[in-house]
Order: sequence, then C-alpha cells, then structure tokens
Amino acid sequence: MTAVVEPVGDTAIAVRAEGLGKRYRDNWALRECSFELPAGRVAALVGANGAGKTTLMSVLVGLLQADEGRADAEGRVAFVSQDKPVYRNFSPAEVLDLGARLNVVWDRQRALRWLDRFEIPLKRACGKLSGGQQAQVAFALALGSRPAVLMLDEPLANLDPLARREVAAQLLTEVADTGMTVLLSTHVVTELAGVADHLLLLAHGRLLAGGDLDALLERHVHYTGPTSAQAPVPGEVLEAKHVGGQSSFLVALPDGAKPATPDQWVARDVTLEDYVLTQLAATRKGPIA
Repeated sequence: MTAVVEPVGDTAIAVRAEGLGKRYRDNWALRECSFELPAGRVAALVGANGAGKTTLMSVLVGLLQADEGRADAEGRVAFVSQDKPVYRNFSPAEVLDLGARLNVVWDRQRALRWLDRFEIPLKRACGKLSGGQQAQVAFALALGSRPAVLMLDEPLANLDPLARREVAAQLLTEVADTGMTVLLSTHVVTELAGVADHLLLLAHGRLLAGGDLDALLERHVHYTGPTSAQAPVPGEVLEAKHVGGQSSFLVALPDGAKPATPDQWVARDVTLEDYVLTQLAATRKGPIA
C-alpha cells in the first residue's frame, strides 16, 4: 500500500523526517519513514502495539540513532517516555529544582501551574504518588523547559478517564498560548477525539498516511446500499462488506470531490476510527522487509 502523505506547502515545519530507518539486528523496526509536521499542530502518531511508534519517537529525539535517513526538529524538544520516569525519592518540588539545573531555559511557574491544576502535592515523595500523579509530574517537568516541540509517548495511559480529558484540554490550551507543537503517540483511537488535527499512521514500521486530519478524512466516504459487486462511485475501495442483502464500501475519492450519491445508496462521512481501522486491517501481512 502506498503511503498517503499530505503536502505541507509554505507552512513552517517543526519536525521533518526523510527516509528514516531503524534496525535491531536483522529486523527493521522502522523503514522509509518520511513526513513533515507543521509547527503549532497537535499530531497523533497512531498504530497498533509494535507498529514502531516508540522507535520513531526515540529516533526523533535523539535517544536512538537511525540506520537510514535523517530527522530534524526546530527549537527545544521535550520528551515524556511511555513509563514517565521520575525519581521516586524526590518530591515534585525537588523534581522542578532538578529541572532548573538541567535546562538552559526553565519556567518554574509554568511547571507549577500544571501541578496546581491537577492538585499534585509538592512535598510528597514521587514514590508515594499514584501512577497518574507521577505522570503529571513528568508532564510538568517537560513543560517547564518551554519546548518548541513536545513529544509524548502514550501520554494518557496511566490516567483515569476524567484526567485524560483534562490533560488533553490543557495541552490544547498550551498549544494555543505558546504555539508549541505536540506529537503524541497512541494505539487508542478514541483518545484523539477533539485533540489531534494532524495524523501520522504507522503499521509494521512504515508510514501509511500523514497529513492534516480533516483533509485526509474528507477524501473518504462510506456508502451503504443494495448488494453490489462494486462501489457506487469511482475511487479506491479500501473496504467492502456484504451482509444481509446490503453492501457497504469505504471509498477513497480520486480527487477529493464528493460526487452525487446514487439512488438507493446512503453516504456518510468517514470517522477517524473508520479510517484508521480500515488502513490497519489492510496491512495484516507481517513485518516489513
């Protein structure tokens, strides 16, 4: 399957990858990965477990060296890994003191505001905080460094449903207030509702699609109608189902323009979940070569 990557145009680029590849012995975890992430966007890095999301993020932030290609990020980059490590014997206040020593640029008030929003006790040892509270300390430490690009690996995994919604809302506020770019990885598509405006879709270490989320979804339509061997409109059929005397097709339109819906057929917009699950289902052929 050919990757669908939207052109960015003249927009400032926060993160750029060109032909990235990363190999562990004889196995490629990442291959031929190229994209441009515009500045000031909230981008979702989506894929099943083992798709290569953590490897890609680790290469982008310099924790791993790519075996092929190159990557660049503009300005300061902060990274919160999936396990969100904090020093268990340090209190959140001491973690922020450490942040001041380790970062050339440091905004303690910004970090404190984040902890205050989520009522994190400043003097309690991090080892005595819940997993969700420890995650908030890691977020505060990252934000205090005033990054131009914030990368978060499965950022909502340790949070309860209410905290997930509040963290997502606060991240959007930070982006609006500062122009920061956020790249967050997840394998749970429902977490992205109302959060991401840009998509990077990975499967078996390869980029399947990338670009403005609305533009990607607008090029696809779901049709339901009478039993038929072919879709009712021209385009690439990504999914076809035939159940109970009805057929349904998810169609990628050739030029993005939606044609008139034929008689006896019902058209509906494609959701992010529709799009992602259909794309991933088409890749169940094993690891990349």
